[in-house]
Amino acid sequence: MIDTHAHITCDELYPHAHALLARAKDAGVSRILCICLNLAEVERAFVLKQAYPWLDIAAGFHPSDLYDVTHADWERMAELIQDERIIAIGEIGLDYHWDEVDRETQKQAFIKQLTWANQYHKPVIIHMRDATKDTLDILREYKQGSGIMHCFSGSLEVAKQLLAMDLYLSVGGPLTFRNARGLPEVIAQCPVERLFIETDSPYLTPHPHRGKRNEPMYLRYTNERLAELKHMSSASLNQHLRENYRRLFGICVLG
Repeated sequence: MIDTHAHITCDELYPHAHALLARAKDAGVSRILCICLNLAEVERAFVLKQAYPWLDIAAGFHPSDLYDVTHADWERMAELIQDERIIAIGEIGLDYHWDEVDRETQKQAFIKQLTWANQYHKPVIIHMRDATKDTLDILREYKQGSGIMHCFSGSLEVAKQLLAMDLYLSVGGPLTFRNARGLPEVIAQCPVERLFIETDSPYLTPHPHRGKRNEPMYLRYTNERLAELKHMSSASLNQHLRENYRRLFGICVLG
């Protein structure tokens, strides 16, 4: 299994990273895309990758964290994302659920980081919350390459628009929730060749561990639910997801 979105280097998980990664490996997780949201997290990820080559790295400024990003931070991140160890730009995007960062600031930051992705030919990892129209409008105008819509939870209409823009959809713990409504039906209609699974650790823990701190070892619950929706075995599903990862990132993950 591949966890395409986990915040291993965040303050909550990083002190437990070695034990957490060992548990993930024991649970059948063969690759993790570690999402770094600030400069300190990138440096932590570089250290971890020396010990765990199967840990990949994405980096970018989250829309909800922009209030304390300085000009120097922007310059340093612009340098770091050119490093070959960073395979994607993200998680970036728009979040109108909270009001810490005004919408125009979020839009400009999103556009800037999409420009980086275009310049350095790296996929993007996109965050979209309560901002569907603006996110789609910006992607249509500025995105040139491919990427992943992280923790997708939208309608079938939105899913079709994202797929038409050469994006992949990643689903996490909410797919397993007992009160999940439209999401399972939407994902059932999306081609498996354009899907990924994730944990978004330490958030959005899947059923039956909902309420606990999430970590990559719980990925199997989302895997099993997606396999059920696709009427295939977990092994067959994982083969498709590994191929998707190779296609998007150029990284071959052995089964």
